Amino acid sequence: MENLVKKAKSGDSNAFAQLIRMNTQSMYKIAWAYLKNDEDVADAISETILNCYEKLSTLKKDSYFKTWMIRILINNCNEMLRHKGRIFPTVEMEEVTFEESGYLDCEWKEILASLDEKYQTVILLYYSKALSVKEIAALLGISQNTVLTRLSRARKQLRAEYEGGYIHG
Repeated sequence: MENLVKKAKSGDSNAFAQLIRMNTQSMYKIAWAYLKNDEDVADAISETILNCYEKLSTLKKDSYFKTWMIRILINNCNEMLRHKGRIFPTVEMEEVTFEESGYLDCEWKEILASLDEKYQTVILLYYSKALSVKEIAALLGISQNTVLTRLSRARKQLRAEYEGGYIHG
C-alpha cells in the first residue's frame, strides 16, 4: 500500500483510484455504522475521497494512509450528524450478504446492539476492522487507555449477556 501512496502523492491518479478501491468496503462499513442511510453514506464517502485527494500531500507517513483516511471519514460522518441534529451515533453492523451468511450478520447486529453506545464503536473497529488499539485511539481522538478500558468493559458486558447475567452500570 505504501508504494501506491507514494505514486499517488506524485500525481498518479490510477494509484489513488486503486487505494480507494482497496478501502471502499471499510469506508462503507464505518460510514454505515454512523449514518445508517445509504445516501448519507455515499455522500460521506464521496466527501472523504475528495478530501483525501486534495490533502494527500499533507499525509506525513505513507504507512498510515488507511488510518488517516478513516479519521477523515469519521470526521465527515460526525459533521453530517451535527447538521442533522443527531449528536450521538449508534453503531450497528450492516448487512453484507456477499461476504457473510445472514445468520452471522444478524447475530453480530444483536451482539453490537446489546452494548452501550460508547463501546460499540471500539468493538466494531477492533474486531470487524482489525485496527490496533493505537489506531482506534488516533481515529477517535481518545487515549489508548480509554480504548483498552472500553474494550474490557464491552467484553465484560458481552460475557454477562452470553452467560445470561445482567450488567448494572
